[in-house]
Amino acid sequence: MNERRPFDLRAYVHDIGTRSCFICGLVRNDPDFFHHRVFEDDETIIFLSKYPTLPGYCLVCPREHLEDLARDMSTDEYLRLQENVHILSRALKSVFDAERIYVLSLGSQQANSHLHFHVVPLPSGVPLEEQQYHALMAEYGVLQIPDDQMAQLAQRIAEAYRSELTAR
Repeated sequence: MNERRPFDLRAYVHDIGTRSCFICGLVRNDPDFFHHRVFEDDETIIFLSKYPTLPGYCLVCPREHLEDLARDMSTDEYLRLQENVHILSRALKSVFDAERIYVLSLGSQQANSHLHFHVVPLPSGVPLEEQQYHALMAEYGVLQIPDDQMAQLAQRIAEAYRSELTAR
């Protein structure tokens, strides 16, 4: 099991306040915004969270900088993005034998305004009091997963994702 360390919220807030959109940076292949990629196509990018609270914690984002789910996307664009969320959910379920897949849209105009969905596998056997929001909150610590293990996780999830994509 990977060590869990306290999340430095103050440093995180400072970092996001002084840098441009990290998702747009990732889409541009800017090395300052590196995250382990799982999948990408012309509309969507999926990658592992840099601050995982559970193994396999992914973000699903439109490549284009969109901020408002209700106003910035057509229904068809939203449904295509959600199709990727669903395929990723199936992949995560198979890789992690997850009891549940959590899906949330977080962010705000003050931080991480680029529309994104958090898609997170809840491992079987997690006690109830450590599930749901507790399992997702960085305030309870973030996993310290070495870069080589993150790369392996991304590869395993990507393989399962491709398998789910072709099985449709």
